[in-house]
Amino acid sequence: MKGVYGYIRVSSADQNEARQRLALREKGVAPGCIYADRRSGKDFEREGYQKLVRRLRPGDLLYIASIDRLGRNYQEVQEQWRLLTKEKGVDICVMDMPLLDTRQGRDLMGTFIADLVLQILSFVAQSERENIKKRQAEGIAAARARGQRLGRPPKPLSENFEVVRGQWQAGQLTATAAAKCCGMPLTSFLNRAAGAGE
Repeated sequence: MKGVYGYIRVSSADQNEARQRLALREKGVAPGCIYADRRSGKDFEREGYQKLVRRLRPGDLLYIASIDRLGRNYQEVQEQWRLLTKEKGVDICVMDMPLLDTRQGRDLMGTFIADLVLQILSFVAQSERENIKKRQAEGIAAARARGQRLGRPPKPLSENFEVVRGQWQAGQLTATAAAKCCGMPLTSFLNRAAGAGE
């Protein structure tokens, strides 16, 4: 009997997968047949996706909300599409792009059009990923240029930090012992001790 599955991917913990999950349910995908990942689409080393691929059998149908939910790496999206459709014999339906439904247009022209659309959309998905990375890097560079500190604020130093730092600098304590006295990881102690006088 043919299985019907769905795949969901969101890039980060603050993104909501509810819209994709609802769309899959409307297609008749049972909750236990929906696989999800909260990971970047840069590659396919995703736990949920790998479990899904192991479960798929010839004749099964896989629903995906959009091609960028499958992935954002042009070459790897192409390879995974071929793996699923040719090697595993699975049908794929990309819900927001009717031309990417392998159940339709199985003749030469239909296959050609689907392959062409897949290549274009995969290219667009990777381009968007590269643009996101570029915008992030530009934003970080601009924040640093304004003197803005990035990341979490440092934890307050322990009350004995200056005394212990002095003992460490005088060679009375090893760095490991000094870090332990201050209740800090070694690298944090060394970084803070080097910058404490700034």
